[in-house]
Amino acid sequence: MTTHTAPIAPIARLALVGDRSPNVVSHTRVPLLLDALARRDRIALDAYWIPSEDAEDPEAVRGFDAVWVLPGSPYRSEAGVLTAVRAARENGVPFLGTCGGFQHALLEYARDVCGLTGAAHAENDPDADADDLLIEPLACSLVGHEATVTVEPGSLAQSVIGSERTVERYFCSYGPSRHLDTLRAHGLRFSGHDEDGQVRIAELPGHPFFLATLFQPELSGDGSHPHPVLRALARAAVTHAGLATAAGPA
Repeated sequence: MTTHTAPIAPIARLALVGDRSPNVVSHTRVPLLLDALARRDRIALDAYWIPSEDAEDPEAVRGFDAVWVLPGSPYRSEAGVLTAVRAARENGVPFLGTCGGFQHALLEYARDVCGLTGAAHAENDPDADADDLLIEPLACSLVGHEATVTVEPGSLAQSVIGSERTVERYFCSYGPSRHLDTLRAHGLRFSGHDEDGQVRIAELPGHPFFLATLFQPELSGDGSHPHPVLRALARAAVTHAGLATAAGPA
């Protein structure tokens, strides 16, 4: 999918990781959001869908200027999604994970950075030992809900959203539970929480742009005004494209 409004910035390549489906509302929003970014922000993103099974190849997201892991779990390949997250994290490629993408970003970090190799997602591995569950069913499902998120001052999330309080839309039934102190100790920052103190945003200090939200910013409004998180990802992708162009061939 390539937008057609003439940009003033370099065209950046965006990898959309997930199992594309007309039944997943966030997937159907993507073309609208790309058009809106081109029209309103004059940012053209050359976007390609990468199915989770194809993402098992570590080279699948090479050459892209940003990676967005979209909702739609359970993915056909958990391993593929985790491989894409790891590639973006280790190679300094701008990354966004929303809903299932948020959950799997935490799962990848737990396994590959924190050494919690048994960390599990209850939706993918319902028979996992309870002590290994990093992602498990929420006490109250957030499918179709809106809720307030408090954003930490001085965080990437706060600079992107422009506020320390925001109301966001959800469509999920799973969230993080155990081992969060271990993830914090290894450098992951939890910069947004709900009114009960439950984690809703994660980011990685020191990375050019690494942000994950349990809420779905792609569902904000009617798609004609991209959420600030999506606009920030687009700008980060363009910056990455410009750096790659300046660096020239490897």
